[in-house]
Amino acid sequence: MAPSPTGSPHVGLARTALYNWAFARKHGGTFVFRIEDTDKERNTQESYDSLIDLMQWLGLEWDEGVVVGGPYGPYRQSERTDIYADVLARLRESSYTYDCFCTTEEVEQRRKASGSKVMGYDGFCRDLSAEQRAAFEAEGRTPVVRFRMPDGEITFDDLVRGEITFQTEHVPDFALARANGDPLYTLTAPVDDATMKITHVLRGEDLLSSTPRQIALFEGLKAIGVATETPAFGHLPYVMGEGNKKLSKRDPQAHMALYREQGFLPEGLLNYLALLGWAIAADRDVFTLEEMVEAFDITDVNPNPARFDLKKAEAINTAQMRLLSIEQVTERVLPFLVDAGVVDADDEADRVLLEKAMPLVAERINKLTEAVDMLGFLFVDEADFTRDEADAAKALDEKGVEVVQAAYDAVEPLAEWTTQAIQDALQAKLVEELGLKPRNAFGPVRVAITGRRVSPPLFESMELLGRDRSLSRLRSALG
Repeated sequence: MAPSPTGSPHVGLARTALYNWAFARKHGGTFVFRIEDTDKERNTQESYDSLIDLMQWLGLEWDEGVVVGGPYGPYRQSERTDIYADVLARLRESSYTYDCFCTTEEVEQRRKASGSKVMGYDGFCRDLSAEQRAAFEAEGRTPVVRFRMPDGEITFDDLVRGEITFQTEHVPDFALARANGDPLYTLTAPVDDATMKITHVLRGEDLLSSTPRQIALFEGLKAIGVATETPAFGHLPYVMGEGNKKLSKRDPQAHMALYREQGFLPEGLLNYLALLGWAIAADRDVFTLEEMVEAFDITDVNPNPARFDLKKAEAINTAQMRLLSIEQVTERVLPFLVDAGVVDADDEADRVLLEKAMPLVAERINKLTEAVDMLGFLFVDEADFTRDEADAAKALDEKGVEVVQAAYDAVEPLAEWTTQAIQDALQAKLVEELGLKPRNAFGPVRVAITGRRVSPPLFESMELLGRDRSLSRLRSALG
């Protein structure tokens, strides 16, 4: 996995990382995580940090690469410039490359003059005479090194798509470095693969067009002793967004950080991303990473574009939530409750109350952030307690207030403040005596107590809240 530290990590990147990780684990291989940061103008430390943070949060541990090191480092391209310079110098001495003195404007002018529709370099400098070269040098031109694409065709067996053939006449000779010597992706990626002994490369379909160039370059790298074999390539399908358009970095739902902030589980998100091109079984969508590794076969990946469906992602996340124990859910929601100021992690009373409350909501929350609204009413100071305006307007109208008064009258005299005693008193008063339907009976009381129409079970919530606070909230709802 070799992302560039530009912008926010996106869904397609995470899916590619997952497939690489699963493939390596399936075959007992080595999962390598390196950083392609030769684009000095666009790379940022913030993006680099977010990439590391994302991979660690997802739990996609890598065996070699940045942070963890390994035998073929360094694993950031910005720290490998000497390696690229050495390989470039050796290639330049071979017949696989040639110096090109043309400007972009000259190439475009020649293309227009010839009427050609083929974009890219036209091979003008492939066979310069000594006089032509001397004339260019006399003008003070600095050449770039171009790779000489072979004639004929390049065929390879794509791990996802099967046999693919490119006619090299449609793959122009390409530059390996800028005129100032800075290496380009066309050089750095294959050199990294070669020197890090990479055997398999799974990457996005958008890079398919560069594959014949890399395969051709590997022949040159073998000839000069840098590479011993050409990796096997597999190109993963596009992830599509709304309107069947490729999910781009500009789409809000493309950003992985968003799902983490919204309280998705890493297991839930990875489970859904795995389904964007692969299936564990025709009738099964929910599985663990261990089960994915056991079943994963790269040849089963569908080469057709996969559409990102937010509702299905949420459904898969909900299913993964249900696989967690109450203790695990408590551990996962705690940071969100702390960040929202709901719970003080160092307060023993808060921790005890949270442990008592979690069994009430663990089966009701679909994302970790929902615990904040679900449980906030239990921890807030009475002076800061508020009710959702829309819920209060609907539930605490004139009739609702009458129900709250009746509820107050029913529970205020209770000798013991337990779930069962509260339930018995309210059931007898509101349902049996007043003849109210449960929704009409308990809805206004729920909003009065918790501030929301959606909350943990009412009677248990009132026991946890305690007699004094419960009665105080009922009184405050009466106006």
